[in-house]
Amino acid sequence: MRPKEDDIIDDARESELISACRTTIGDQLRSITYFTKDRYEQIYLRSDLESDADLAGFVDYESWGFHAHTAYSGSELGNYRFTIRVFDNGFLVRVTTPTEGVFLTTDGLTLRDFQEVAMALRGLLNE
Repeated sequence: MRPKEDDIIDDARESELISACRTTIGDQLRSITYFTKDRYEQIYLRSDLESDADLAGFVDYESWGFHAHTAYSGSELGNYRFTIRVFDNGFLVRVTTPTEGVFLTTDGLTLRDFQEVAMALRGLLNE
């Protein structure tokens, strides 16, 4: 996967995604990356962070989320909703539809915070 020279998401939609995340989790938000099956774009990075993360590696791995909808289809657990990954220095939340996705990184949050931001993102992605 590679970023495209041009934006892959229009400014209005980008603003909606950022606003939903900032409203839901505030200053705990570290970064937001929007991606499709073949491109990605980091749309937000908190000002105190460096822009040196290996986004291509993250996107390659997180793009497996496109398969989660079918992989878990019919599970007794119900429909796949979102993924939370826990790291030493923060968290990653991934929300996907069959064609696009968003992952964001955060500082510490509660499970309720994760659910709220994931549901806000899912609503925007399904528009």
